[in-house]
Amino acid sequence: MKRVENLIASLTGVLSARVMVTPLGEVSEVHVLTTSDVQGKQVVRNIESALMAQLGLKIDHRKISVAQTADVRPIEQLQEEAVKTRAKRRVVMFQGLEVRPGPRPQRVVVRVKLSFEGKDAEAEEQGTDTMRNRVEAAARATALCLDELLPDNSIALEGAQIIEAFDRKFVFVAVHGLGGREAQLLTGTCEIRESGERSAVLAVLDATNRWTDARR
Repeated sequence: MKRVENLIASLTGVLSARVMVTPLGEVSEVHVLTTSDVQGKQVVRNIESALMAQLGLKIDHRKISVAQTADVRPIEQLQEEAVKTRAKRRVVMFQGLEVRPGPRPQRVVVRVKLSFEGKDAEAEEQGTDTMRNRVEAAARATALCLDELLPDNSIALEGAQIIEAFDRKFVFVAVHGLGGREAQLLTGTCEIRESGERSAVLAVLDATNRWTDARR
């Protein structure tokens, strides 16, 4: 009966399905909840056709009851809408990262690009070609971008470090956020997966996103 319920629930317009059986295992009732944009008779015909075609099961249409609603939506749809809403509310968007050799030997240039409410900002920082200094350069460039994007506030990097925990490496940053007379030390982390520089950018955003959102 679980296969029957899953099959019915997969049909167009069906939100949920419940199948009742007799003690002998025969289907006695099928209760279906659908959206209001699908006709009840069409739903019944779809159920009969699908059960016969895929499971070889014939059910009398009189055993199928259909209820319609305009308010209830599948949990998957609600989750998808919640993700889209959250994405639209993201404060600062990470647009790009470039790491290239510097003008002097053993040095690199890190360029970071961010956007905020339709405005873009880019910043470059140089550092020696070591993992620690590359991470710090990326974090500094990110802080500079934020400082440009938030003219009524000020962002300054306190420091960036690579730490190890739970057999993994993380970038840990501390950032000073100054808004008016208020100064706050903000911290953020990001696991190193693709590169230390990218994780440094994301760690700074992790530290500042809520603080920035509160000042929009």
